[in-house]
Amino acid sequence: MGHGDDSTKVVLGKIGKVHGIKGWLRLNSFTAPPENILDYPQLSATIGQNVQVLEVDDSKQQPNGLLVHFTGYDVPETARVLTGLEVWVDSSALPALEADTYYWHELMGMAVSNEQGQLLGEVSDMLETGANDVMVVSATERSIDDRERLIPYLKDAVIKSVDRESKAILVDWDASYLE
Repeated sequence: MGHGDDSTKVVLGKIGKVHGIKGWLRLNSFTAPPENILDYPQLSATIGQNVQVLEVDDSKQQPNGLLVHFTGYDVPETARVLTGLEVWVDSSALPALEADTYYWHELMGMAVSNEQGQLLGEVSDMLETGANDVMVVSATERSIDDRERLIPYLKDAVIKSVDRESKAILVDWDASYLE
């Protein structure tokens, strides 16, 4: 298997507990909205030492999350092996986005600086608040202080530019702002 340099594993969710007697499993989806994970009928997981492709052949939406059924896992005993595993797709399987839209995984680790040229830190996490996404910006050795900042991901208003090449985000955010 040759690996292109530009393909990365994008974790889309984590398999939860077995549900019922037919091998159904809970699926904690990291996509927004959660059911978007179902756009990828084939999800990879590492079982023991081996990467296996799991095929979703049926799914149900429930108030407390998604239930999925994978081809060939028809009894709780076999399905249980999958509990706790992360499922991912290759980044090449993700649909291409418009030029200024970014996947969360692409923003991770990007350096965040403000228009005064101060390095605030790097993106360590993304939070979904409902109204808008929020970047968690953690201090690094080179950042101006050791504070963690929560910066709303508001295009144009706060986020001035995102540069994939240099992995840098420019924000209109004064270093003295408190949360």
